[in-house]
Amino acid sequence: MTAPARPGGQLSELETQVLRLAARGSTIAAIARTLGSTPPAVQDSRHRLMAKLGARNIAHAVHLGTLLGLIGQYSDCGDRAAYLRHLRRKEAACPACKLANARHAVDQRAGRLAVQQSSQRPSVPA
Repeated sequence: MTAPARPGGQLSELETQVLRLAARGSTIAAIARTLGSTPPAVQDSRHRLMAKLGARNIAHAVHLGTLLGLIGQYSDCGDRAAYLRHLRRKEAACPACKLANARHAVDQRAGRLAVQQSSQRPSVPA
């Protein structure tokens, strides 16, 4: 998933994940463990996303990411479960959660298509 950013272009999937984990308060080492990466690679991603957003520091990047809809209003936004929580709270879903729900729907439809195609194969008599 790439998301629109301010001055420098679009954030990569890795940069968006780093931004979400930073919004949850994760350290660079914890983000590296979560993503199966190294701390220097995470630090590099943080610098690139801050430059793309025009942020002074990671806290400012999280704030801008929230304003731009790259991450949601809650620290757990950005997945299907968070989208459903928005609905249960009877509030408008944030853009990050809407995008996660749309991705889920596409994956679900793709899975159903695979099942339908396999069930339409002609049977071979024994």
